[in-house]
Amino acid sequence: MRLSSLLPALAVLVAPAALAGDDTLVSDARGVMQTFRKKDPHIEKFFSSAAGYAVFPTIAKGGFVVGGAGGDGVLFVGGHPVGKSSMGQASVGFQLGGQTYSEIIFFENASTLNAFKKGNFALAAQASAVALSAGAAATANYENGVAIFTATKTGLMYEASVGGQKFGYQPFGAHGK
Repeated sequence: MRLSSLLPALAVLVAPAALAGDDTLVSDARGVMQTFRKKDPHIEKFFSSAAGYAVFPTIAKGGFVVGGAGGDGVLFVGGHPVGKSSMGQASVGFQLGGQTYSEIIFFENASTLNAFKKGNFALAAQASAVALSAGAAATANYENGVAIFTATKTGLMYEASVGGQKFGYQPFGAHGK
């Protein structure tokens, strides 16, 4: 069998696996949203007023002097999943350990949301995240068009480092999301 006739067959076999992966990611993201809402009901003001929000169910982070983090997430607009995002982070400085955490980034307006959707969005090292706890969202505000909330899942990380997060974005295909 020639390679040119094998490629379409491989595409048919691989496509359902990719779609199933997206479905799992969306389901995981919705679970994180429920967890954040349960832990701090005040976060609802961000869900209801944001132009959109990116939910990263699991970000893995580790470091020993030089560190990195990464994970996949889902962008929601109007409460509906519209695309997949990836996050990568590199940092240098005093750091030791590893952890996993969830993160939600709320976009205050269409301008900030559109910058994210262009797929070349970055948060500066100075961007501050609010560690999710009961009542934390009540006093949180947008900074430079974004509000960031995180919740540790597992692990422990000692860190005094500088680094930023960089995001990619890809809209979901027309497969009924």
